[in-house]
Amino acid sequence: MLVTPAEAGAVGRMMQRLGRRYVAAFNTRHVRTGTLWEGRYKACLVGGERYVLNCLRYIELNPVRARMVADPTGYEWSSCAAHCGGRRDSTLAPHPAYAALGSSEAERAGAWRDLLREAISDEELAEIRRYLQQQRALGSDRFQAMVEAKTRRFAGVRPAHRPPRRKGLGEK
Repeated sequence: MLVTPAEAGAVGRMMQRLGRRYVAAFNTRHVRTGTLWEGRYKACLVGGERYVLNCLRYIELNPVRARMVADPTGYEWSSCAAHCGGRRDSTLAPHPAYAALGSSEAERAGAWRDLLREAISDEELAEIRRYLQQQRALGSDRFQAMVEAKTRRFAGVRPAHRPPRRKGLGEK
């Protein structure tokens, strides 16, 4: 999901409500108990139009990469059909980055279809996954510096593995 919260903490509360309601309904329907997901959801801040559009493309093309559908508009749980002009979705509020793609609904839908046809590079895929996995701020250096200043926490990604152990005095 790509979510723009109205206030601090809104995404966490939304995910908590979703988890409680959906899991309860699922468990009741399937006569089971317990959790459905392994752990806490992962989230990362996304700053800048280019990064937002790349993340939205990443999300809407996931069912194609997973070979669930050949056409991303065919996945019923996606916003892709709405973004491409194929269906209305009253729960979807277009992100300003998407709205900036054109002055009319048809123009935006056409521009979005064109963007979806462009392949997301392996580097872009890896970058999005790395920032999401580490729950860091995905965006320009300026955006990351702003996040670091406001949160007093490191906003970039760290290497995937622990640094090599440094030899102490007397070790060879």
